[in-house]
Amino acid sequence: MRRILALLALLLANTLVMATTTNVNCDAGQSISHTLSTLNKNAPNTIFVKGTCTEYVVIDGFEGLTISGTKGATLQQPSTAASNLIQLMTISASRSVTVSGLVMHSLPSAFTSIGVSNGSTNITLTNLTIDGPWGILSYDASQVFINGVSITLTGGYAALAAWDKSDVHVKDCTLQRASDSNFYAGINVGSGHLTMQGTTIRDMQQGITVGGEGSVDLVYYDTTSLASDVFINNPAGTNYNGVIVSDVASLNISTAKLHITGAGQSYGSDTGAILVKDSSTVDAGNGSLVISNSHGQGVMVTDNSHANLTGVIITGSAHGGLVVVNQSSATVYSSSSLTTITGNAVDLFCDSRSQIAGSMNLTAGVVQCTNLLSDIYPALP
Repeated sequence: MRRILALLALLLANTLVMATTTNVNCDAGQSISHTLSTLNKNAPNTIFVKGTCTEYVVIDGFEGLTISGTKGATLQQPSTAASNLIQLMTISASRSVTVSGLVMHSLPSAFTSIGVSNGSTNITLTNLTIDGPWGILSYDASQVFINGVSITLTGGYAALAAWDKSDVHVKDCTLQRASDSNFYAGINVGSGHLTMQGTTIRDMQQGITVGGEGSVDLVYYDTTSLASDVFINNPAGTNYNGVIVSDVASLNISTAKLHITGAGQSYGSDTGAILVKDSSTVDAGNGSLVISNSHGQGVMVTDNSHANLTGVIITGSAHGGLVVVNQSSATVYSSSSLTTITGNAVDLFCDSRSQIAGSMNLTAGVVQCTNLLSDIYPALP
């Protein structure tokens, strides 16, 4: 018994020895990459970063690693390319990694500023300021928590992306674009899942795109954070769609209210606040959706898709408020307050092959829809 206790004590002592805290001062010629190469990947390690680090950082196979920037700490891309797929910071096949407090600058040659891949789990990216092409990309079934991050796109396509069955949680972030002519999206989800609260997406041509059987949930999942609502704002008038849900995907708006203002283009067509197409669905819970002053449509449902709306507000659209076409449907459910679809050029519109149900649960003015059911069901036997 004594021998067993002695072995346990030795193991515990070795574990404590392996845990390290290291200071890296890049202004003094030190580097994050060199420090990582000296660490035991299977032990808890903390790196405090100071100064400007001009390097590519690869975190591969680490468990329990923390990289924390002190005030003004910066990671910037070298002028020389490292590979064909340039990522300023790569996190691969790792678990329980936290990166915080850094300013990150990527050059036009970069693919993304942070790439999380190869089944990495419990990756936390917090209090970061990022500018460059793309922003944070999660792929290969990885799990990422993104908290308090500000991203300014200067190239690429999306500020945040979740691909290949990845699971991403986003809160208290700001996603915006540079003042250039490039085409940008705030969030791109393809065959992945993203949960979001307390975030603002500003002046993107596409606020959120979700496709490939992916899903986006707006949920106030962390009630310790004061911010819950999500805003898609377009003061520059460059937006085409606030949200696009396509290719058997879903948008579920629950306890984090979604506000979309000034979306779409004046010519209408399928531009506007929310476009649901290609056998996809949108589910807006009680009072969870407010759409105002769209230059195009409010909510457009097309190509065998469906929308569930409960207590939502759609007002001020230059074209349609709720538009349902091409063998699609929308159902308006009862709630503590009526769904309000008013002040749009046409409040309710459907073609002969589509249907809007539950008109008793909404208030609307201009209606152009012959397949308008008062209740959520037709007359049942």
